[in-house]
Formats: sequence, structure tokens, C-alpha cells
Amino acid sequence: MSDSEKKVVSIGSKAKKNAEKKENEVQRELEYCSFCGRPNTMVPKLVKGPGVNICSECTLIAVQYLILQDGALSAEAQRIIDMLWGTKR
Repeated sequence: MSDSEKKVVSIGSKAKKNAEKKENEVQRELEYCSFCGRPNTMVPKLVKGPGVNICSECTLIAVQYLILQDGALSAEAQRIIDMLWGTKR
């Protein structure tokens, strides 16, 4: 299994069958994030859903947006964001 195939995570009922199929076939197909458009070779991880993909970085941005949506950032929310982004304040 190539490095680019290890970066793609399939979600859904067909995930196990797809994983077995990919192990049996050598496949170097690029997958793209539906949000930022980057290929799986340029992002840390890519999650595949039914007809849509999202990279780990876009996922972090979405989580950060949802946490900040209420306006006030709690200490716990800030700790989670710092942990996810690997930053310390």
C-alpha cells in the first residue's frame, strides 16, 4: 500500500470492502479535498465520504469555526484548538 493510499480514510458501509479491494489492487488514484481542492498527496489525511472528501486541515478549520461560532471562546475550547493545531499560548 502506497503512502498516498494510507492517507485516505473511507467512511461508510463499504469502507471495509473498499479497503480490501485497495489492498488487492495497486491503485495510485489521486483523491481531492472537496473544500480546498488539494490532493491527498499534499495533506496529512483525507476522509472520504459518499461523494465528498475533506482533508484533516479543513476539518480543523471547521471545528474551530464551530467552536468560535458562539462568540466567546472558553478555556476548554481554546485548549482543544491549541491541541489540534499543535500550538501553545
